[in-house]
Amino acid sequence: MCHHSECGCGQHARPAPYHCGHHSGGCCCVPGHGRRFRTREEMVEELEGYMDQLKAEAKAVEERIAELKKQG
Repeated sequence: MCHHSECGCGQHARPAPYHCGHHSGGCCCVPGHGRRFRTREEMVEELEGYMDQLKAEAKAVEERIAELKKQG
């Protein structure tokens, strides 16, 4: 969650990767910088990275299931 809860952008309560972008290039509402909203390309890149993480996690789960089945 972003620490700029007083900015009013309405994005702070959303979980990653849908929050204000604090972890992907800075908050959209850094004081003195105005609001900075992510571009469509930035959102696609962030979501693709998130999908890659999910795929890697799913693969690890599949491998663990296979190990357990092999053990009997």
